[in-house]
Parts: sequence; structure tokens; C-alpha cells
Amino acid sequence: MMADFHIRMVRLWLLGVAAVIFALVIVGGATRLTESGLSIVEWKPVLGALPPLTEQAWTSEFEKYQAIPQYQQVNRGMSLDEFKTIYWWEWAHRLLGRLVGFVFLLPFVWFLWKGWIPRDLRGRFWFIFALGGLQGAVGWWMVSSGLAERVSVAPYRLGFHLTLACVIFAALLWTAQRLRPETPAGVPSRITLSAIGLMVLVVIQLYLGALVAGLDAGLVYNTWPLIDGNVVPSADRLFFDTPLWRNLFENTLMVQFNHRMVAYLIWLLALLHVADVARTTGRGVALRGAVWLAAVITLQAALGIATLLLQVPILLGLLHQAAAVIVLSVAVIHAERLTARRSDKAFALSRPAAKMSAGL
Repeated sequence: MMADFHIRMVRLWLLGVAAVIFALVIVGGATRLTESGLSIVEWKPVLGALPPLTEQAWTSEFEKYQAIPQYQQVNRGMSLDEFKTIYWWEWAHRLLGRLVGFVFLLPFVWFLWKGWIPRDLRGRFWFIFALGGLQGAVGWWMVSSGLAERVSVAPYRLGFHLTLACVIFAALLWTAQRLRPETPAGVPSRITLSAIGLMVLVVIQLYLGALVAGLDAGLVYNTWPLIDGNVVPSADRLFFDTPLWRNLFENTLMVQFNHRMVAYLIWLLALLHVADVARTTGRGVALRGAVWLAAVITLQAALGIATLLLQVPILLGLLHQAAAVIVLSVAVIHAERLTARRSDKAFALSRPAAKMSAGL
């Protein structure tokens, strides 16, 4: 019974860290939509935790911002009070990033010392922690791309930053699900693979969405179902840049078109997945998961269309990003349940094992 309690506590901790990352992604979206991400031009992992506390300190931060191209070309004439607004968004985003590190590392060390973490999962936990450290460096790598020659961060780096955050989120959620007592679904491998495929496609779509955000591609071609006057734009409009691969990342029409097409693909595959599960299993946890996944994907598609037609109002844009992470959550939970091949005791620590590992 005590070992079961330990596993539940570890699982709740993982879900708590995932919740903080969810909030971090949403605040990051607000930072992007309000164009606040370049308001802090230095990376101070420790000292940067404190905001400016005096008017002199605020003036100093503002002067640093006035030296970068975004201020000089986009926000020239901005007042100090206006600067404070964008500064607080970026500061909150970085503060949440620091908080993720604390809420992961401190309990992790405690659980290791107490021997509450299953031995076969410790390597995975250390890997997730390493990804979190990498994410901090990637965040600064992204910000630095907009401090010298650009007026915004590089879309490539923005996409990588968001995608890595979502991968960490998915890893935490998957691991938490592994610790949940549950009977394996017992479905054919075809259905399991399709669920995993949908999960991977959702991650790819998140990256494509970040490219749309990075290029402000949602502010153009604001019609649906047509884009640039056609269902499929002309090839010379999709592939006008050289080398051709750059169109996938820097051509606003191509980037938005790809985001739309992958959305259609995910929606169609989700419906086919429901039909396949219903035909094969009839009912049960597999069908419920498939239906939930198709439902949230449909809702997300509707939000995406509304966001596009209304030219990305901030609240709707944030709701669209939040819904994207919810879609990922449902996809991860559904795929994990279908890959489960263990009983509820497979990851439980026995009392002897707990005593042997308590000295760590």
C-alpha cells in the first residue's frame, strides 16, 4: 500500500510539472502575440529573476531595448509605460520557465533520496531534466536572433522552442500515464500505430503553427476554405523563393497552406481512426479515447478557422494555442493507453526495493 502511495505522489508531481509547462506555453503565446519577446535583451538566469525595482532600473532596461532594431524600426516613440507592459509579459514567461526547473528538480531529488521512483524510469527522468535545461538555452538562442538584424525572432528558432516545450510536456504526461493503474486496451497493432502516428502529426502541426506565428502568416490570406483565391495556390506563388526548401519556412503563403493541409489530414485521419476502432473493438477505453481525440481536433480546427477569419485577435489566438496543447494531451493519453502492455503492478516499488534504494 505504501509503495502505491509513493507512485501516486510521483504521478501527481509529474502532472503538476506538466501543468506549469502548459501555463508557460500559453504565456509564451501571449508574449508572441503582444510582440513582447524582445523586451528583455539580456540572459540572466539567476539575477534576471528580479524585475526592475526602481525608476532608474526601469529606465536602464528601456534604454537597452531602444538599442535594438525592433524599437528603432517598429516601436520608435514608445513610452516607458508602454515598454513596461511588454516587459512584464516577457518577464512572466521567463519566471515560469525558472519555476518549471524548481518544481521538477527539487521534488525529483527528494523522490530519488526516498527511493520512490522506479529504477527503470530514473534514466527517463534525468533525460527529461536535461531537455528542460536545453530548453532554457534554446529560449535565449531564439531571443538573440532578434537583437541585431531582425525586428522579431527567427521563425525557425521560435518553432523549435515551442516544439521542444511540447515534447517535454508530452514526455511528462506519457510517463505520468505509465504510473497509472490501468488494464491494457488490447487492440491490434494497426490501431496502436495509428494512434502514435496521430500524436506525432500533432507535434508536427504545432511546429507548423509556430512558423505561422513567427511569420505573422495568420494576418494574411484571411479567407476560408480558399487561400489566395484558390483551394490550392498556384505553384509559382508557393515556390517563388530559392532555394526551394526556403519556401517551407519563409514563404507566408506556403507556411499557412502547409498548416491548413496538415490540419485537414489530422482531422481526416482522426475520423478514420474512430471508425477503425469502432469496427474492431466496438467499445471500451480505446473507442472513448479515439472519439475524444477526434472531438478536440474538430474543435481545434474550428478555432483555427475563426482565428484566421478574424485576423488573430489576441484572446482567440491564445485559445487556439491552448486548444493545441489540449489536443496533444488527449493524443498522448490515448496513444499511451493503447501501447500499455503491463498490469498496474508493473511499475510499483516493492517494500524491499524501496528500502534498498532509499539511500540514494
